[in-house]
Amino acid sequence: MKIFIGWDSREDIAYQVCRASLLKHTSVDLDIVPIKQKHMREKNLYWREHDPLSSTEFTFTRFLVPHLAGYKGWAVFMDCDFMWRGDVSTVLDYCDYSNAVMVVKHNYNPPERVKMDGAIQTQYPRKNWSSFMLINCGHEQVQKNLTPETVNTATGLYLHRLQWATNDCIGELPVAYNYLEGWHTKEDCPNPLAVHFTRGGPWFRDYMNVEYGDEWAKLSRGLVHE
Repeated sequence: MKIFIGWDSREDIAYQVCRASLLKHTSVDLDIVPIKQKHMREKNLYWREHDPLSSTEFTFTRFLVPHLAGYKGWAVFMDCDFMWRGDVSTVLDYCDYSNAVMVVKHNYNPPERVKMDGAIQTQYPRKNWSSFMLINCGHEQVQKNLTPETVNTATGLYLHRLQWATNDCIGELPVAYNYLEGWHTKEDCPNPLAVHFTRGGPWFRDYMNVEYGDEWAKLSRGLVHE
């Protein structure tokens, strides 16, 4: 199973915990690849200039996943600030080949103006839909619209609003696969498979006591930063 995780130099410990949690619960072999912007630039796959609205180093590089997967099969992308409490491979039960991509369709309107370590909390439709994507890499719309050229030249809204896929080709996943800490509650999902610390996680001083932060802290013990 192909898993791509956005990597940020400020949040390597988040990536390490995300990876460890995936491996802890999986029932299948996982091919886990961190998407590092530096490596994408070295491979001439990413050349766009820094966008001041980018809150992470993988804001745009996530959309290179289909290319990295050879435009074949299914691949998962997730932000590094995920913690898995269940088996990621169960998401494959939702694969629908008529869809270009499948996501949790949040209606997320965070009240905060900043997040993480002072990054601007931008507001836009379909916010956080692209933070966890089950991508049908061989789908016609993906092959046509998510080329490296497009990833480097298209607007952020075009990419993050998933405007590269028609509405009828954007499938829906349960909240359990992208539970937004601080937004969702146990009424929305009593036992999430994946907790997304999108506002900021326990690796930031101001977010050490967030929901599920104690589980994250246990997983982080003994892990080594790169």
